[in-house]
Amino acid sequence: MSKLQIISDKNKKSSKIKNLLLKKIKSNHFKKGNLIIVIGGDGFMLQTLKRNKNSKKHFYGINSGNYGFLMNKFSSKDILKNLSKANLVTISPLEMIVKRKNNQTKRSIAINEVSVLRQSRQAASLSIKQGSKQIIKKLVSDGVLVSSPAGSTAYNLSVHGPILSLHSKKLSISPISAFRPRRWKGKVVNDRSKIVITNLNPSKRPISAVADNLEVRNAKSITVKTNNQIKFNLLYDKNRSLQKKIKIEQLRRETS
Repeated sequence: MSKLQIISDKNKKSSKIKNLLLKKIKSNHFKKGNLIIVIGGDGFMLQTLKRNKNSKKHFYGINSGNYGFLMNKFSSKDILKNLSKANLVTISPLEMIVKRKNNQTKRSIAINEVSVLRQSRQAASLSIKQGSKQIIKKLVSDGVLVSSPAGSTAYNLSVHGPILSLHSKKLSISPISAFRPRRWKGKVVNDRSKIVITNLNPSKRPISAVADNLEVRNAKSITVKTNNQIKFNLLYDKNRSLQKKIKIEQLRRETS
């Protein structure tokens, strides 16, 4: 059985939680193989998942950041009980394939979203296709965002995109500050879709493509699809599952 691993972000709060946890594990002889405990915020969790994308391990996040949507709350008293009774959620990331102006191709994965953003003071001019089907012929905007269900409460929610339930098998395409057509609200598509975003004017209106936090500049076209070959196994406390958190955000939006 592979050893339990604890990875923590480099800040005081994370180190404090890590030391407390190590003492608890040692004094209680707690053993759980195939597990990586990640202490930090959402950004640190995304980095850790990407670094371990080919591992079959289970990841239990403990929040020491601000919001920690992908994380669990730390309880010194209940942590070992929470770890042993945690529920498993499996998610697949989006894959972004960017063709650049110099015809180079860059690939990256995104757990939350792929955002396409204008790179200069000029608005972006984009066309969006779902396979061979045209979604929008010409969108003039600050950009567009393709979100997974797990990421639908992150940047996607800030640009007024829909919140997707975790098992919806959908992706959301949301405009960022649409200028023309001004009333285009975006589209929800099947998660088996291949979405192709093309820059209609690369020389005058440069754009960059960002997979979570990895940026590729001077993009000519961006293809986004779900990569079902990669599976991330996330663990959540019984009363605070990822589905439940998404549901809370949905209810919050409906009542606000």
